[in-house]
Amino acid sequence: MDLTVVAYVIYLLVSIALTVWVARTLSHNGRIFLADVLHGNEKLADAVNHLLVVGFYLVNLGFVALYLNGDDGEITDTRGIFEALSTKLGVVLLVLGVMHLGNVYVLNKIRRRGVMEREQLPPVAPTDWVAPAAGA
Repeated sequence: MDLTVVAYVIYLLVSIALTVWVARTLSHNGRIFLADVLHGNEKLADAVNHLLVVGFYLVNLGFVALYLNGDDGEITDTRGIFEALSTKLGVVLLVLGVMHLGNVYVLNKIRRRGVMEREQLPPVAPTDWVAPAAGA
């Protein structure tokens, strides 16, 4: 059996499993964060959460598929399998981490902006209504 094919199969299985695990973890734990960012709108938080998960799957699985055909050359021994897998899986993990940090950064910026808007008070509270001056 061709060891390159074995390495590709292992790479695909581990990469897909990692992608699914990370997506489920982020979806489950990120829902609360999204609800806060979206001012308690649970339906909108669920919808945004689902769209983020779909986008995460598309980008990451697309990257995994494109990165499958690297310039690893012919793998001839077990050591070669481990070396090829460590490189490929390491890059996939870095991409997953960068995508996660990017999402958290953007959502946190949105959350902070919303908190600042909610906490701002008018400079002087209105106390009464004043009619416009006559002839004005």
